[in-house]
Amino acid sequence: MDRKKELKAIYKEMKPDMGIYMYKCNPTGKIYIGASQRLKAIMNRINFQLELGTFLNKTVQNDWNQYGKENFTVKILDILEYNKDDNAKTDYAEDLKVLLAEWMEKFEEVEVIM
Repeated sequence: MDRKKELKAIYKEMKPDMGIYMYKCNPTGKIYIGASQRLKAIMNRINFQLELGTFLNKTVQNDWNQYGKENFTVKILDILEYNKDDNAKTDYAEDLKVLLAEWMEKFEEVEVIM
């Protein structure tokens, strides 16, 4: 029973990576970026939906269907660090919006993916 409590405590202490991710269609040069408080989860979801053909952004889905995943560059552009005093702040949505805006300025043509 103590091991179960220990595992729960470890799980509660885990902090998922949050930040900015990018999907780039290499043949067209189109860049799609997004922000998430759970980077790996959102990227897994997007990849799964693209493979199924059910992704809501039809432009991305059409490029994926036409060129295939091998012609996409998918990567994390930036990681937003947690505050040292994490108890004071739990919502990083505004910080992610600012970071996303900064990244959007770095590309000539970019679309928010989600």
